[in-house]
Amino acid sequence: MLSTNKLAALAFTAFVAFQAPAYADDAVVAKVGNLEIHQSELDLAVANLDPQLAQLPDDQKKVAALSAAIDVKLLAADATAEKLDQTDDFKKRMQYLTDRELHNAYFKKHVVDTVTDAEVKARYDKEVAALPKQEEVHARHILVKTEDEAKDVIKQLDAGKDFAELAKEKSTDPNKDDGGDLGYFSRGRMVKEFEDAAFALEKGTYSKTPVKTDFGYHVIKVEDKRDAPPPPFEQVKDQVRQLVMRDKYLALLNQAKASAKVDITDETLRKGYEDANKQPEPGAEPAPAPAPQQ
Repeated sequence: MLSTNKLAALAFTAFVAFQAPAYADDAVVAKVGNLEIHQSELDLAVANLDPQLAQLPDDQKKVAALSAAIDVKLLAADATAEKLDQTDDFKKRMQYLTDRELHNAYFKKHVVDTVTDAEVKARYDKEVAALPKQEEVHARHILVKTEDEAKDVIKQLDAGKDFAELAKEKSTDPNKDDGGDLGYFSRGRMVKEFEDAAFALEKGTYSKTPVKTDFGYHVIKVEDKRDAPPPPFEQVKDQVRQLVMRDKYLALLNQAKASAKVDITDETLRKGYEDANKQPEPGAEPAPAPAPQQ
């Protein structure tokens, strides 16, 4: 069953995905008989192209959008001549489309346009502060085929041989030219036997017995240990901005629902709606960011 936050997230995602393009010059770009197609209509047609056509180069995309806009104008004119715009079905659909676009306009005014960089940075800092600490190790390794080879590597290390130089000489791993350097990694990134051995070592020490995995026998050296750093703000600021927008959107919805009674006559729909709109349990995982409907 979808929760309130997930339902709102679906709506939010649709809005973020559908943004009407901005335009300053609404010039006439084509005429269809006595009808005109303006730049604003072409921009909307480009924004609403089929996903496959949207991958075309810009010049081809504009041609495809213009072709679609001309087709729409031609048949819309014929539909109007047949008074299809006066039917009850058409009027109901237009009312729904009007409500949807008003929803999107309201969302843009009160959510999208109100989010500040300071709010996004503050939310990032809050999320970073709440992240659990996760240990990382910076390790090197020397991979050989047999246990005896690994024991010989350890003897040479005990005798003072440089680990990186020995890796270049002895290791069969593709990273041997980097001195066996594996960089920083957290738990869950390596096979269990390797991981357990690496995280058990102290900084600056190497394994005194060979570590066997499906790849062969390893000798591991831990260069450093640290708490994993959070993702840089610039890398995740767009995702964080959507979190801020989601919260603003949900606040708008809650305010609107508090002032309007919702009465659903169909029992099955009513129960489904009530279940979906139950408040989440404290500490529950937040829903992904919302977005309006197309």
